[in-house]
Amino acid sequence: MDNATELKPQGTRQFGPVAVALIVLAVVGLFSFFLIDIMIPFIRLQSAKDVEGAAQLLRDRGWKGFLAVSLVEALQMLVVFIPAEFIQISSGLSYPFYMALILCDFGVCLGATIIFVLVRVFHVISGAAERNRKKIDRISANMHDRNTVFLIYLLFFMPLVPFGAICYYGSGTKLPYRKYILTVATGVVPSIITSNLMGAAGRAFMSNSLPIWLLVLIIVFLAALLFLLIWFFIKKYFLKGTSGTPDSPAQSLMLFIMRLIHGRRQKVNVHDSLMENVEAPYIMLVNHESFFDFLYVSQIAHHKNPAFVMNAYYFNYGIMRKLGPEGGMIPKKLFTADMPFVIRTARTIVKGYPVVIFPEGRLSPDGRTNFLVPGAAFYQRLNVDIVLVKITGAYFANPKWRKKRFISDIDVTVEKVIRSDDAAAMDAKELEDLIERTLYNNASENQRTLFPQRNKALGLENILYRCADCGSLYTTKGIGNDIVCSKCGNRHTLNDHYLFDDSIGSIPGYYDRIKNLERAQLDTLELKAKVRTRIFDGKTKPRNESGECLMTKDIFRYVSSSVDFTIKRGDLQAIPFSCGEEFELYYNNELYYFYPEENPQQCARWALISDMLSPLESHSISD
Repeated sequence: MDNATELKPQGTRQFGPVAVALIVLAVVGLFSFFLIDIMIPFIRLQSAKDVEGAAQLLRDRGWKGFLAVSLVEALQMLVVFIPAEFIQISSGLSYPFYMALILCDFGVCLGATIIFVLVRVFHVISGAAERNRKKIDRISANMHDRNTVFLIYLLFFMPLVPFGAICYYGSGTKLPYRKYILTVATGVVPSIITSNLMGAAGRAFMSNSLPIWLLVLIIVFLAALLFLLIWFFIKKYFLKGTSGTPDSPAQSLMLFIMRLIHGRRQKVNVHDSLMENVEAPYIMLVNHESFFDFLYVSQIAHHKNPAFVMNAYYFNYGIMRKLGPEGGMIPKKLFTADMPFVIRTARTIVKGYPVVIFPEGRLSPDGRTNFLVPGAAFYQRLNVDIVLVKITGAYFANPKWRKKRFISDIDVTVEKVIRSDDAAAMDAKELEDLIERTLYNNASENQRTLFPQRNKALGLENILYRCADCGSLYTTKGIGNDIVCSKCGNRHTLNDHYLFDDSIGSIPGYYDRIKNLERAQLDTLELKAKVRTRIFDGKTKPRNESGECLMTKDIFRYVSSSVDFTIKRGDLQAIPFSCGEEFELYYNNELYYFYPEENPQQCARWALISDMLSPLESHSISD
């Protein structure tokens, strides 16, 4: 049995760089032979995704087209990130099926052979391949009882890792070349056959011998067949034993979907050198600036896939209802006692997985870290290292009050690792303070990105709901870069640093003025709102009703035709909210969403005043 053991390079030979340079020059020389009349036009067509144009180019160039197919296929193997499907479909459009299959497979083998020589002889490392290595390592960790050949076959059948990265990985094992190249040559055949057949179907359609409906049916059938084949292997060999854990492909699928939504324009800088000596399991605590924070944290060099703690509300609906539990996510009912969360977290740690927690429990309204829900005693009982991570730059890129995302430099930094012994030796209050000091951030003070946009204040009234000058409620409006009061007419303008060009200084500065106005009225406060209510019990469909909310300095009360409950101030930690929409809380294990019938800006007021009255407010260092 050939175990998937990596070769240990003995260091690059002195002639290595020269030899690599000669190989590169030889490849460039070979490509330059076709440079003018086929290679550059083909690559341009590939960039434009013009499959039909590429096919016609190959047909027009005769025998050079044959070589181009194999050479481009080899090139995409070497570069890793160039998709192979384009050349495979193009060849299927251009040549008979058997010829297209041979040319593509030969190109793959040529690229795989060059990779083998570069890795085995010259110890060359591909950056693109290394970025995919974590996926392969995680898969191989679950396949420890399988041999290298089986693992490589499995990787070729899974739509997770580019073919080139698989070959870089296989070349770094002890697998002999003969067995390596035979595995590669046969492992890529299903994918090549599918792409070639799609191209052949397209050729038949363009020659009018195949109706459009049949073309579509063939393509759908081939895609479904390949998907079922891939799913069979994943289900039989990869999903086995991973269901309900962070190693499940369900987590990879969720992160993949979020990466598609997020896009690639945002620059994320990860500083995780402190992770080198941290072994799983561990607790990772992170401040919470934007909706995509968990995606940023996933880019840290975790030694094992982490489980993410998420708002239990997200597990009520749609795809998350299935993928959340399948992917090892841990639901948490916000700001309420939640014993299932404690049990799930402890079990996840016992299984050896890290757990990522955002102890604020909600997004920051003004860019300063919220007070943290106490958890030091719980972390100490888990008896694992505590990793503290700070995210900066994400608030202004995607604040909760603005729908449109801006581009910003985002830094994800592992600030401190508290060893389990050191955490156990601390007083719980001392550990709590250390965590809060380390995670605290003020986005207005620590951002270095310029924002030249002309609509920076849109939606800001849903946080800055009260005029900082005249004190009027719900008279502010974000217009362009200005926050304007319709009562007194005063306006405050945001500059390219997202700061106000006056004495208020910043969004937190404006927010503090609102706090001071509210603080002066707390003793006589009687906040009321007629609301439409949506109630979730996590088991049945949500219930809808109407009612009224009341908050004073001592209580929160909700009354409707079906329920009447009161929560004392000391039992209400916080009221999360969505800007201009709703505020929410748990009571008796049910989640209540309150939608004000008037002045939806007031959602931010309910949240702010509840924070000011919260028993946790005294721990906050944000003021």
